[in-house]
Amino acid sequence: MVMRVTDKIKDSQILSIEILPPNRGQSIDEIYRVLDSLMTFSIDFVNITRHAPEMTYIELPDRIIKVPKVKRPGTVGLTAVLMNRYRINVVPHVLCFGMNKYEIEDMLIDLHLIGVENVFVVRGEYENESGFDEKDTYKHASELVKQISRMNHGEYLYPCENAQPTNFCIGVAGYPEKHFEAPNMQEDLRHLKEKIDSGADYIITQMVFDFEVYKNFLELARQWGIHVPIIPGIKPIVNLRSIYSIPKKFFVNIPQSFLVQMQEARTPKEEFEIGTRYIAKLAEKLLSFGAPGIHIFTMGKGQSARALMEAIYGKGG
Repeated sequence: MVMRVTDKIKDSQILSIEILPPNRGQSIDEIYRVLDSLMTFSIDFVNITRHAPEMTYIELPDRIIKVPKVKRPGTVGLTAVLMNRYRINVVPHVLCFGMNKYEIEDMLIDLHLIGVENVFVVRGEYENESGFDEKDTYKHASELVKQISRMNHGEYLYPCENAQPTNFCIGVAGYPEKHFEAPNMQEDLRHLKEKIDSGADYIITQMVFDFEVYKNFLELARQWGIHVPIIPGIKPIVNLRSIYSIPKKFFVNIPQSFLVQMQEARTPKEEFEIGTRYIAKLAEKLLSFGAPGIHIFTMGKGQSARALMEAIYGKGG
């Protein structure tokens, strides 16, 4: 049954997971393998990331051309496939960067036609070399949220007779430790408030590894008049290598107590068990605190995601 994220939250705390589309030219079979192992749990929503194009060069017989290349295309197709295969609510990501606003509208129409009612808006990495006239692209997620909100009222970019409104529940990202580009937390919260005022319905946070980080962010957001549900994002960490690589990539902090535990592990198996246990306890604390649910960044890793879900919910969900 199709359900909006905010409606589901009214009924119970949710469990959502995030997966990546396959690399260009690769099979979907690995995604099936991962999801088949996770669907014994009561997963409410599957988020599918969308990736911005990167400028690359292709050598032709007579010349070299510069073209935008998406490493992981297929977000819309994968959305339709997973909805049909698993009968589950799928939340595709929609990016500002990589398409102009007219192409974004066409994508949203495709999603609406296949029965999608939830989307997640992300700015993406903006570059001036997007290949589009800058006046037809968005630099901020709040602008894209406004476009989707207008479509929910039957207002399209092109004039349409008897235009039917869409029914998208709009999610946006929040950064409990602030977005790395923001000069300070107050400025970051101001931009988050703009996204909510533009029509966003809920927030999923960047991954957090400390309960206090989520709690403090929630309190700050409420002080700024942001009263939509804020779902904490968490990620399984099952090896010491990730402890050092994740902060560099995602601009988040790892608590010292967690780091020390992982450093004291004597085998990869112990690292896996310590990491799973730590994140599971974090999830339990978040849920006990009253978070609307949890969002798990799987990065396509089924074994660690399943171990985490078993530690939180018990074997089999």
